[in-house]
Amino acid sequence: MRRALQIINYNDDTEELARFAKALGHPTRIEILKYLENQSCCFTGDLVEVFPLAQSTISQHLKELKDAGLIQGELKPPKIKYCINQENWTKAKLLFESFFK
Repeated sequence: MRRALQIINYNDDTEELARFAKALGHPTRIEILKYLENQSCCFTGDLVEVFPLAQSTISQHLKELKDAGLIQGELKPPKIKYCINQENWTKAKLLFESFFK
């Protein structure tokens, strides 16, 4: 007997909280966000100097954070300048605070 596929419709805040939580699911990403929170902006090369990781690894973590909307990147050829997405960062803080109440 096959089980019916049940589709759950989550509200937007729940989906957004899950997206933020997934992006925060690696310690390096948390450290990158902590670093960026204390900087106005920085380039990938700056992070390579701070974290003992390959540039490709840093870039992958930045991609995950950007895809989640926690950071934003601005193309400054040949580099990309990254900074906290203040609007989503504030929203993430509020969603997590509400979740843990």
